[in-house]
Amino acid sequence: MNTFRAVLSPCVGVCTLDDAGLCQGCLRTLDEIAAWSRLSDAERLHVMETLLPLREQASGRA
Repeated sequence: MNTFRAVLSPCVGVCTLDDAGLCQGCLRTLDEIAAWSRLSDAERLHVMETLLPLREQASGRA
């Protein structure tokens, strides 16, 4: 049986890029933000569950 899992956006409404090119609110790159609606659920999950937590750790926000 397949389990449906909706992947929401990590956007928190703070849409300002820092010097490293990451959004200060959600830690996505401009390319990731622009492509979000075209990404597959698997790609979105990868960003949400892998990339963003790593970026949070690197930025000291975790």
